[in-house]
Amino acid sequence: MSLLTRAYILEKFGVRLTMGQLATLLAMSEGTIRNQVSAETFPIPTYKEGAARYAAYDAVADYLDRMSEQARRQAA
Repeated sequence: MSLLTRAYILEKFGVRLTMGQLATLLAMSEGTIRNQVSAETFPIPTYKEGAARYAAYDAVADYLDRMSEQARRQAA
C-alpha cells in the first residue's frame, strides 16, 4: 500500500468520496460508475448513507495501488 496514494486522496477529497469525486479521480463518467455499481461490477466497494453513495478513501487507494502494480508487472 502506498501511503502517498492514501495521503493524496485524503488531502484532496477527505475520508469518503462522492460518486462525482470518484468520477473525477478515475477520469470516468459518474453515470458509468453508477451503472457498474448497480451491476455489481465496479471494482471499488461503495456504500449508501441516506440517498448518497460513497467510496472510502482507503478502498480507492487500494484499487489504484493494485492497478499500478498490475501495470508495472505487465510492462516488465
